[in-house]
Amino acid sequence: MEKMGSERSWVLAEEPTPVRLMATIWADTDGLHDDFAVPSDVDAWLDAVGVDREGVTATQEELQSALNLRDSVRRLAAHVTDDQRSAAASTVAHVDDAARIVNVAASARTIPLLRLNDGRLVLAADSAVSPVGAGLAEVAYEALHLLGENGSHLRACYAPGCVLYFLKTHPRREWCSVACGNRARAARHYQSVRSARVGPERTSH
Repeated sequence: MEKMGSERSWVLAEEPTPVRLMATIWADTDGLHDDFAVPSDVDAWLDAVGVDREGVTATQEELQSALNLRDSVRRLAAHVTDDQRSAAASTVAHVDDAARIVNVAASARTIPLLRLNDGRLVLAADSAVSPVGAGLAEVAYEALHLLGENGSHLRACYAPGCVLYFLKTHPRREWCSVACGNRARAARHYQSVRSARVGPERTSH
């Protein structure tokens, strides 16, 4: 994934928001990377996925909330996909804990309520929840529906070195991205060539 200055190119831009949240953990030839290191990373991600934080910046506590939510969604995704990739393992060990964290996060979702304003009834959101927290709650709510209603379409990407998930939107889709598909095909080709070379050598002895 490329980053140019302050502009970030987040992976899997066409995927549902919860999948894009999971993709803030990614890997390349240098190893595993976490895009959520400081609160401003959460701000940048919310902006990228189109969540309006109304100019409010994330706190350290909200960074931790984002991490907990992300790692819990990843644990639940591993459960529904029977993901065996050790590199993709979540820091949340138990499915029950992950479900509880996502449920609690979603319960903070702001629902507009009727209020009196100068004698007029208006719809207003609960101001006790910050726009960042409300945005994360919306992502958690989407995750509930993704995992509960579309979990059978969720897949782990088994391209070499990948730790991402994707929604299988086409019967022939096997990988999270074109790059992973190319890498997987290259690995298969290398293995087939290697097997073809090793075979004759073994039979000649």
